[in-house]
Formats: sequence, structure tokens, C-alpha cells
Amino acid sequence: MLGILGGMGPLATADFYRRLVERTPADTDQGHLPVLMWADPGVPDRTAALLGNGPSPVPALVEGARWLQRAGASCLAVPCNTAHAYVEQLSRATGVEVLDMIEAALRAAVERAAGAERVGVLSTRGTRLAGLYERAGDRIGVEVIQVSERVQREYVDGAIRAVKGGAGGEPAEEWIASAAEALKDRGAQVIIAACTEIPLVSRAAARVLPLVDSTEALVDAALSRLWGPDPEDFVPGNGGGRLSSSTRTNLAGLRES
Repeated sequence: MLGILGGMGPLATADFYRRLVERTPADTDQGHLPVLMWADPGVPDRTAALLGNGPSPVPALVEGARWLQRAGASCLAVPCNTAHAYVEQLSRATGVEVLDMIEAALRAAVERAAGAERVGVLSTRGTRLAGLYERAGDRIGVEVIQVSERVQREYVDGAIRAVKGGAGGEPAEEWIASAAEALKDRGAQVIIAACTEIPLVSRAAARVLPLVDSTEALVDAALSRLWGPDPEDFVPGNGGGRLSSSTRTNLAGLRES
């Protein structure tokens, strides 16, 4: 049973669940994962807390995790990159297993760009300040590249705010594409959309460099951890056909890690 600790933000949580259903290698309703969802948009802002401008989200995260545990969740997916700054505290308080979205996204990036060593990251200020991708990069041996402060302020922050406010569209797409160009100029070989709002406005950025969706990486981690039958046997949306070789490789890598 997968527990989704969501609401950060609501659209990103809905996007995660939709992708989970679409990517699950099942050909009937009964083949899908049982899922419990706690989606609390009242969780204090993670970036504001990390910047010292707001209350800690930990109590709200612990409340949601404990509810999911009591309801029967065997592990949790948290479809919010910045919230992973608090996963260690969450695990200590509850003993719950939390899937590692950050490392899953980095490993997917290395696979996506055939052994890339320099991975660009588009994230919130909180994720950046916490060094989440940098620490994971050190563990697996890749260099993480961030945009400049100006690009973060003018393009990335603005795009994230637009999506959270329900006003994504063309301007936000252009801002994220400009940020992707800046990462390419800094030597990035592949980009991670490392905020769960960014994949919703990343189509133009994906034409600049190969782009990995952190939401999709978390979906694959959940499937690798919890979905029962051999994932080579089916492909989503294809009436029970086979998975692509790239998806099989990604799932196998996540199982081994």
C-alpha cells in the first residue's frame, strides 16, 4: 500500500497520482497499486521555513505520515522536492519508510543522458539552500549545476509561483526554457525538473537539453518498490504489452539501488 503525503502543492500531487496510474504496468483496474492519499495544502511553506521566514512544516508532515501509517501505508511518496529536506526528521519521528525522490531523479538523469557527469537542476530556493541534489550527487558521483541567482529570481521562482497560482501557460514555459539555456551554458548535459510544479511547464525546456521529470522518477521508484508482477511483462496503456527498454533499465536500476 502506497501512502502519498501530498498537498505541496495540490496540482503537483494530482499530477503525481495521474502519472502513477498511467505508468503502472497493469492491464486491469485490479492490477493497480492500492493508494492512500493525505493532501494537506495547509502544510507550511517548505522554502520559507528553510529561509527562516516561516514555521517548520515538520509537525504537519508528521501528522499526515502517522495518519497514512495507521491507515495501512507500507511506505510513503512525498511529491515535493523541497519537503525532502525534512525527510530525516519525519522518519525519526514516525519510523516510516520514505522513497528517495532526489536520488531517484539523479539516477534517472544519468540514464537519460547516457552516463552524464554534469546535471543541471531547476528547483525552489529551499531545495537549493538545503543542498539536497548536491549531497545526492556526491553519493553517486555526479556534479550538480545550479542557475545563477539572477536566473533563479527572474525565471525559476516566477515560473513556480505562476504554476502554484494556476497561471502557468506560455510565460512560465518561456522562463523555464530560458533557465534551461542558462544551465546548458554552464555545462549541464541533462536537466532535472526538481520542483514538482516545473514539469507542468517544461516542454520548451526539454528541447534545450534532455530533461528528467522528478515526479516521474518518484513514480518509477514507487513502482519498483511496491508493484508486484515483473514490470517487463506489461506496458501502461498498451493492453498488457511490454515496457520499453529504457523504462526496464530505469526500474532495474532503482531496484538495485
